[in-house]
Amino acid sequence: MTLLRENIESTLGHEISNEAYEAFVAISFQKSFDKKEFLAEAGKYCRYQFFIIEGACYSYYVNEKGDKNAIQFAIESHWITDSASYFADKPAVSTIETLEPTMALLLSKVNFDNLCQQYPVYDKFFRILLQNSLAALHLRIAKTISEDAEHRYTEFSKKYPHFTQRIPQYLIASFLGVKPQSLSRIRKHTS
Repeated sequence: MTLLRENIESTLGHEISNEAYEAFVAISFQKSFDKKEFLAEAGKYCRYQFFIIEGACYSYYVNEKGDKNAIQFAIESHWITDSASYFADKPAVSTIETLEPTMALLLSKVNFDNLCQQYPVYDKFFRILLQNSLAALHLRIAKTISEDAEHRYTEFSKKYPHFTQRIPQYLIASFLGVKPQSLSRIRKHTS
């Protein structure tokens, strides 16, 4: 659970009280998932935010052709959920699946709301997480429509070297909007 406290404090840029931390721990719970297990499924309600303690997972959208399009990756110390479902109480648009055995901390929406109301520091913490996520999404869209695949992969591998070591290449290709064969050529060229 030290990982959680480190994540909260590094995001906020300051320490939190033991009381606030204990309140978070008290209303969340840990759950383990096997490899290729769903944390959330498209079309169903996603009732939790997941903080990854150990393992790796990703979210994806399946298009009309049945192609999986990677949206987000999460390994230790990352958060993941289907925001449209979790925050708007609508069916999920994406599926979240584990890539390896995973241990996660789960926070329900009701407990999230109560925590933020009782401890404003968490309202700030989750606002910062959402702002960072939105900024990263806008940057990703801008780069996808304006930069070539090699440049996108180079930046991705520099920013997330731990992802390139643990996430299958075909999923990274999907995330970057390129064919796996193209990514293979790019990786050979940049090595």
